[in-house]
Amino acid sequence: MKKKPLIKIVISLFLILSNISCDQITKDKVREGISIFETIPVIGNNFVLTKVENRGAAWSIGKSLPPVLKIVFLQVFPIIVLLFLFVYIVREKMISKLNLIGFSFIIGGGLGNIYDRILFNSVTDFMYLEYGGIKTAVFNMADVSVLFGLFLVLIHIFLVVLEKGVTFSKI
Repeated sequence: MKKKPLIKIVISLFLILSNISCDQITKDKVREGISIFETIPVIGNNFVLTKVENRGAAWSIGKSLPPVLKIVFLQVFPIIVLLFLFVYIVREKMISKLNLIGFSFIIGGGLGNIYDRILFNSVTDFMYLEYGGIKTAVFNMADVSVLFGLFLVLIHIFLVVLEKGVTFSKI
């Protein structure tokens, strides 16, 4: 679908800023109202709020890096990648609605966590899910945004594959 660049920019920026705002508002509430490692059951032990300051990326990867490398790999490089993704959204003439929304959610979530790393030298995570054998790491709304955006992009890919009749033997 062909979209005018200004419309795409407005839609994308609205979604990006909405995701960053949702993420930062929830993190502010957690920083103000929950002590570090305090556990608040919301739905039994299946959904729990607990405040954790993550000094690395997902699963604390990179938390032991020297400060300069932390800045490069957890702030500078991700900002560059997200900037390129935004440029792609704006320049791609035939971007689908799902990809426009999905990539905007990914950018917003990514920037929400980078904002934390720059301001606080850590990312505030506070939600934990456990159901049956499924257990998550502690996460935040920025992580939800990134995963939801990825889910939309994957749905788009699946729909394109279905529409074009691509099979694994053709790949």
